[in-house]
Amino acid sequence: MNTGRLFHRLTAAVALGLMLGAAPASAQAPAPAAATEAEASSPPERARLNQRVFDHVWNEVRREYYDPGLHGVDWEQARRTWRPLALAARDDRSLYRALRGMLDLLDDDHAGVSPPAVARRQDRLRERRAAIGVTLRPDPSNENGYLIDRVREDSPAAEAGIVAGWRLLIDRDAAWSPERDVVEGRPVSLTLIDGAGAARALVVHPRVLEPRPAFTADRSREGVVVLTIEGFEQGLGRWIGEQLADVTPETDVILDLRGNPGGRLLEADAVLSCFLPAARPWATRTPRNGRRILMKTGGGCGALDGPVVNDVAVLVDEQSRSAAELTPAALQEARRALVVGAPTAGAVLISQETRLPDGGRLTLSRADFVTSGGVRLEKRGVTPDILAAAPGPDAPGGRDPALEAAIAALAATSPERAEAPPAAL
Repeated sequence: MNTGRLFHRLTAAVALGLMLGAAPASAQAPAPAAATEAEASSPPERARLNQRVFDHVWNEVRREYYDPGLHGVDWEQARRTWRPLALAARDDRSLYRALRGMLDLLDDDHAGVSPPAVARRQDRLRERRAAIGVTLRPDPSNENGYLIDRVREDSPAAEAGIVAGWRLLIDRDAAWSPERDVVEGRPVSLTLIDGAGAARALVVHPRVLEPRPAFTADRSREGVVVLTIEGFEQGLGRWIGEQLADVTPETDVILDLRGNPGGRLLEADAVLSCFLPAARPWATRTPRNGRRILMKTGGGCGALDGPVVNDVAVLVDEQSRSAAELTPAALQEARRALVVGAPTAGAVLISQETRLPDGGRLTLSRADFVTSGGVRLEKRGVTPDILAAAPGPDAPGGRDPALEAAIAALAATSPERAEAPPAAL
């Protein structure tokens, strides 16, 4: 299985009760009865539930996927290969491994599934909930492992001594896996490999943590406001309008989209409308029927009547995906912002989520996407105007090279820069 798939990464990113991840645009609370049935049913009942889930996924791909040709994949053969494995699965981990294996054939970072436990955590992303406080991403060197991407400082994971950069091993005998719930008071046993390569067996005790805000503003630097956006969630455009309402035209604005997995397309348009004139074309999307739809800024910026005139920079990295790629691409092509950081993920197809019969979730690409400049960002990503390293765990004084580069570049803004051609995407 290709562990580079986007939704597998997003599944991992919320698997342990994290504060990062793509919040579903239209998620409803999963039915408790379905989740209980999945966990406690006898094998025949489990097989019937597995069949319902598999057939739902297989049929929806066949009917709704943006490419009617399914990228040349023989979907009938895929069914013959993966359906027996799915029906034989005795738990969610085995079932969703089979589903991911089938979807991986599409070679599409937006085609993926999230098991019920992860879907429940996604639904409660901005609520108080039991968590251990780490962000995971798949380990490219081990399909049964994950990398610890971040550790929340006030979390049980931090108290247990877990450090970003360690590896989490998940095998058949593992007491816990990301497909299982995190419950307050129920210890989670983890097998980790530390930075020196030594194995560590740790027990972490989940507890209820306060949610992290999806959007934060940092005004601690004179003449600069940094708007950090964890996801393109509901209310983002309105929030940015509120933050910009009292900002003077001389203040530099930095949008930090690093680690942002994307989210609502409408909120991406709302963000762009804060910096671009109304009705400006910024992309074209092409759904399954082949009819091209020109996307234009809707206009307005929260309570503001129109776009601001402030100089803008956007911070991105290899974990910036989807809406967190198309937004900087549109601003870059319009010569409205400098893009600073590392090349983005290149996962930019327009997707939609649906609920599965067991309470899990299917994400499927419904339209192709091309920028107003004719660039297809899928598998390509956005190339920054200024390449800059991300802050490392050992960075002296907590330095952030990319942020420093953006501040310096904006401080040096001149009329000549506005006439310079943007870097190729």
